[in-house]
Amino acid sequence: MSGQFRRNCKMWVRVFEDLPIMGKPAEVRLGRGKGNPMGWIARMSTGQIPFEMDGVSLSNA
Repeated sequence: MSGQFRRNCKMWVRVFEDLPIMGKPAEVRLGRGKGNPMGWIARMSTGQIPFEMDGVSLSNA
């Protein structure tokens, strides 16, 4: 973010990663659980707003 946004605006993140993605390595036999967590994702529905900004004009946002 540029310095102008940091000084004059507030920003809210409305989406959080809450679903782990599990994965097993290639060429591993079946069984013994789902594997190690590879990362996290956030579920988003259509029309959901991920970020909100306050104190910034529409032309700068």
